[in-house]
Amino acid sequence: MKYSERAKLCTNPTAIKLLNLMEEKKTNLAVDTNLTKKDDLIKLAESVGPEICILKTHIDVVEDFDMSLIEKLKELAQKHNFLIFEDRKFADTGNTVKHQYKYGMYHIADWADIVNAHTVPGPAVITGLKETGMAQGRGLLLIAEMSTEGTLAQGEYTKKSVEMALANKDFVIGFISRHKLIDDPVMIHMTPGVKLTEGTDGMGQQWITPEKIILEQGNDIIIAGRGVYQAPDPGAEAKKYRTAGWEAYQKRLNN
Repeated sequence: MKYSERAKLCTNPTAIKLLNLMEEKKTNLAVDTNLTKKDDLIKLAESVGPEICILKTHIDVVEDFDMSLIEKLKELAQKHNFLIFEDRKFADTGNTVKHQYKYGMYHIADWADIVNAHTVPGPAVITGLKETGMAQGRGLLLIAEMSTEGTLAQGEYTKKSVEMALANKDFVIGFISRHKLIDDPVMIHMTPGVKLTEGTDGMGQQWITPEKIILEQGNDIIIAGRGVYQAPDPGAEAKKYRTAGWEAYQKRLNN
C-alpha cells in the first residue's frame, strides 16, 4: 500500500499527517541530530529540512538550550513540512513519564509531534504518556528493537512490545525496529543506524543500507545520523539518502 492509502486507515492525527506528507513530499528520510549547540542544530535543520519527513532531536544534549530553539525548530518544521521527533526514550512508571513529558525545562509534549518509549516498565509507560499526549494529538513509538550489537530488545521483549502497541493503536503509531514486526498498515516502522554502505562504528552501532531497510525488510522510514550531520554538506548528503530511500519504496510498490 502507498503511504497515503495507509493514512486513510489511521485514527491518530500525527500518523495521518506523517504518512500523507511522506507521499506528498516524496521522502521517507528522518535525520537524527546529536548536536550540542543550538545554532548548529538550527543550521542543520535548515539544511536538511527540504529532504526529510522527520527531524529527530536529542534536546537534552543541547548545552545552550532555551525555548527560542524550540520556536525556531517549529518554524522550520512549518517552512519545510517535516515533523519533530524527540528521542527521549521514556522508561519509567506511568506517573513519572507523564511529568517528564509535560513539565520540566523542556515541556516536550508542547512541541514534539512524536516521542518514543522503552517497554521495560510495561503498559503503564504508555498510559502515562497517553494522558498528556492524546489531548495534543501526539504519537508514540515503542522501541521494539535497537541497532546496537548485543541489544536485549529482541525475542519476547519485542513480542510484548507489539502486543502493547496493538492495545493502544489510538496513540502508538509504530515502532523503532530493525525489521518489520507486524503487517498492520497503521503501524509505522522506523529504522535507525542507516548509512549508504553497511558497517560498524566500533562502539556497537551496526549500520544498514536504505534499500535493505525499505525494500528487503519492508520498513517505512530510514533514520540517518552521523552519515548526514557529519558530512561537509549535510543538505546534499541528505538528498542522497532521500533518493535511496524513496527509490527503494518505489521498487517495493512495483514488486
